[in-house]
Amino acid sequence: MRLRIDLSYDGLGFRGWATQPGHRTVQETVEQAIAKILRLPTPPMVQCAGRTDAGVHARAQVAHVDLPDHVVPRELGRRLRSLLPEDLTIHSVTQAPPGFDARFAALERRYAYRISDDPAGIDPIVRNHVVPWGKTLDVDRMNVTGELLLGQHDFAAFCRRRDGATTIRTLLELSTVREGGLVTTTVRADAFCHSMVRALMGALTAVGDGRDEPAWALGVLQGRERDSRVRVMPAHGLVLEEVVYPDDAGIADRVLASRRRRDEA
Repeated sequence: MRLRIDLSYDGLGFRGWATQPGHRTVQETVEQAIAKILRLPTPPMVQCAGRTDAGVHARAQVAHVDLPDHVVPRELGRRLRSLLPEDLTIHSVTQAPPGFDARFAALERRYAYRISDDPAGIDPIVRNHVVPWGKTLDVDRMNVTGELLLGQHDFAAFCRRRDGATTIRTLLELSTVREGGLVTTTVRADAFCHSMVRALMGALTAVGDGRDEPAWALGVLQGRERDSRVRVMPAHGLVLEEVVYPDDAGIADRVLASRRRRDEA
């Protein structure tokens, strides 16, 4: 039986999602907890919609796991909530629809990146989730830049390459708003490659504080090569806010299309 797990975590205490020997990760923490509750000889593999990097937070991560048919999803969720640490919580555990895959069934992912350019500094209560910036950011210039980068492109200039992985993505939204000294950028795409959001934010801030022009960021994208002026922004300002899926009838087609794109890369 395949189960869908909806969860949130504060990324500061984790070395990202994916299991790494000798490090505390979200994946291993959840897998070990499930194995303990169900008394399994080996932990089951829990696969997520988007493998967040070390220090990145998730308000709405989605994962799936295959478990024996006798497992009661609601009861498993209750027991996980009582066992897991305070920086990781399970919102729900439900039986997944046929063909569901947390990663390949997703239509899009939405992230938010938060920066404070308030001269008075960051509110200490949110300092672990907001990045300080020493210069005032021009939100209008950031939005002009964001518009130039929308669409389907090879985002190699904004990604850390991985062997066999495509860097072609469809960027659906890259928009920034200001609320007092807090600047929030929403980033939506069908999928993201490694460090893509934080590198895009590096380009937006370079334009927003006047160091470069919007056309420069477009030139970086078109060049498909990393530019030393593109800073990969700190992880703690980034939050996975939402993963969008088709209705149950469209899941199989979406999984097939996503896997085909990966295989053709």
